Amino acid sequence: MDVEKCFYGSTTVGERGQVVIPAEARAELGIKAGDKLMVMRDPMVKGIVLAKIEAFQTLLEDIKGKLEQAQKLEGAE
Repeated sequence: MDVEKCFYGSTTVGERGQVVIPAEARAELGIKAGDKLMVMRDPMVKGIVLAKIEAFQTLLEDIKGKLEQAQKLEGAE
């Protein structure tokens, strides 16, 4: 993964805790007004990760499918 392609710039936290997601990031990731985002703590560094709820659900479904495939293969041995 090219880390430079993942960097959209910086933002400042306002007095009410709000941040503005850079326009380029919103356009590339399809984030629109009213979209629900998950806010998670990054387990490796002192920071946060934002993810569209739909994208995270898709990721979890993909992981679940891969785990089920691995369990079937393990049971076939």
